[in-house]
Amino acid sequence: MTTAPRPPLPPFTRESAIEKVRLAEDGWNSRDAAKVTLAYTPNSSWRNRAEFPQGRAEIEAFLTRKWTRELEYRLIKELWAFDGNRIAVRYAYEYRDDSGQWYRAYGNENWQFDADGLMEERHASINEKPITEAERKFNWPLGRRPDDHASLSDLGL
Repeated sequence: MTTAPRPPLPPFTRESAIEKVRLAEDGWNSRDAAKVTLAYTPNSSWRNRAEFPQGRAEIEAFLTRKWTRELEYRLIKELWAFDGNRIAVRYAYEYRDDSGQWYRAYGNENWQFDADGLMEERHASINEKPITEAERKFNWPLGRRPDDHASLSDLGL
C-alpha cells in the first residue's frame, strides 16, 4: 500500500518539529479516528498505557473506543525535544465521562517517523486526575484549538 508523504518531513528543524506537533494536536482534536490514523505508517507500533496497538486498523479501533468514552475531548501538545526523525512532546487533555466527571490527563510521547513523515513508533506515558468543571482550562469549542489559546507552559501545566 502506498501512502502519501505527510510533511513536514525529517530531519526536523525546531520550526518543522513545532509544526508537526501542532498538526498532530489538530488531528487528535478532530476526534476523527480514520483521518488521524492516516498520519501513521500501515504497520505503526504504539505503546499507550496497557494497550499496544499494531498497525492502522488496531490504532483506528483504539482511537474510536477512546473518543467514545472520553467525551468533549480537548488536547494541547507542546514540543519537548527533537533530533533527526524523532520528536518528544508533552501534552495535557481534558474530557468528561458519561457520568459527567471531568478529568485532566497529562502525558509524554516519544515519536519516530519514517522518511515520508509518517509516524512509525509512538510511546506514550499518561496519568490523569479527576477535576471539577470549574477547574477546566480547555474551554474552546470542540475541534482545533484556537491559535490565540494559551499553551501548556502559559497555563502552568
